[in-house]
Amino acid sequence: MAILTTARRLSDVVNTACIVLCVGCVLGMLAISFVGFIYTLATGSALSWTYSLARLFLPWIGLISITIALRSGEHVAMTLLVRLLPAPLVKAAAVATLMVMAFFALLMVWYGWGFFLNANQVYMVSDNIQISHHWTAVTVPLTGLIFLLHLVYGFDLLEHFSDENAVIDEALGDPELDSDSEVRT
Repeated sequence: MAILTTARRLSDVVNTACIVLCVGCVLGMLAISFVGFIYTLATGSALSWTYSLARLFLPWIGLISITIALRSGEHVAMTLLVRLLPAPLVKAAAVATLMVMAFFALLMVWYGWGFFLNANQVYMVSDNIQISHHWTAVTVPLTGLIFLLHLVYGFDLLEHFSDENAVIDEALGDPELDSDSEVRT
């Protein structure tokens, strides 16, 4: 159990790092776009590299934010259909879901690593700014590895076993309120 606890702590640390990374990428995109906007206002002509450089952050934001959504339980789920099943089938569906997620993550690592190794081109942002395609290609296997790491939480990643009333009470900041006996106004 010590290994599982350590892996879950590592998953939490990596998730926090992913959040910081995504926020940094968004702020970087905004800063680059703002510089281009101010330059256009000041000179009347546009900087050719701002749009191209800013869009290099999109793969990082898109793929890494998927891992944040997975860890937060904000992914697409068919909870209603699963809850209509008998309890043993709910567990079987949850196990199948986790196995499909693990398979998808392994595919991302396997094929993403090949994609990363073969990304030999250079992205020409401008005459002076040239960025290797490795910058964007590395996000694919990295996302797969983070997915695999988050799977240490198992059933906690899925909504099949959560009590909606407890979640609502927690979100409203009133966990001691019994949602069956009182009505909120």
